[in-house]
Amino acid sequence: MSNVDNEAKGYSLGQVLLATFAGVVGIVAFIVIVAKIFGVTDAVEVDAPAAAIAAKLDENIKPVAVVEVAAATSEATAGKSGAEVVKAVCSMCHGAGLMGAPKIGDNSQWAPRIAQGYQTLVKHALEGIRSMPARGGNPALTDDEIASAVAEMANASGAKFTAPAAKAAAPAEKTAEAAPAVADPAKAAEPAKAAKGSDLVAAAAASAPVVAGKSGEEVYKAVCSMCHAAGLMNAPKFGDKAQWEPRVKQGYDTLVSHAINGIRTMPAKGGNPGLSDAEVAAAVKHMANAAGAGF
Repeated sequence: MSNVDNEAKGYSLGQVLLATFAGVVGIVAFIVIVAKIFGVTDAVEVDAPAAAIAAKLDENIKPVAVVEVAAATSEATAGKSGAEVVKAVCSMCHGAGLMGAPKIGDNSQWAPRIAQGYQTLVKHALEGIRSMPARGGNPALTDDEIASAVAEMANASGAKFTAPAAKAAAPAEKTAEAAPAVADPAKAAEPAKAAKGSDLVAAAAASAPVVAGKSGEEVYKAVCSMCHAAGLMNAPKFGDKAQWEPRVKQGYDTLVSHAINGIRTMPAKGGNPGLSDAEVAAAVKHMANAAGAGF
């Protein structure tokens, strides 16, 4: 019978050191792999100053993009005062009494009209009557602006009408700060409304200046259309080639001279002395070319 020796077998020193080294390498490899997976690539030094460490952390957690929300604002334009409408539109005829329009400040001419009542006069101004076009030829005017202009002219000629209250512009809405106070348009118009009689006539006759550099189309719409759109006072209608043909034959320079200096019932510069010669010439070209001219 053979004997088997069961000897306790231990590990040598070399084997222990080798196993320890392999374990350390494995742990390091595991940490590196985890760091790469979660995007941690920059190590923070332990002995770095606190401020540097905080800056590094802020940089790491900084958002990719920042959304800025602008403050919402809303603006509303206040309506024109009666004085402004009179100067810009009504004075073309009512300042000089063209086409039988009662002159501003002439109480005798206005008396029979005032006797009809304020509402009737406003209705006539809105809808037009006889040679006066609806809304004075400016369809952009609101009912209140027309009513204010009627009161402005009538009150300067003996009436005591009450015009609609001027509507102030709505203040802008801001999220961070209060909107600045909006000036009251009614107060801004007080100097013009203070003028009465002959002073108002003189102010109304000088129509509101047109902003420099307006195109021919803009000048036509603001000034010339009052007569040329409907053919008032024998003015050639816009786009009517038959009516414009004999005038076009006179030549561009002649037509411009007539428009600047006035001719027959057409006042100089269409009744608006604020227009420049260049703006009047541009308006002539716009109207004539719309009727077949090649200016």
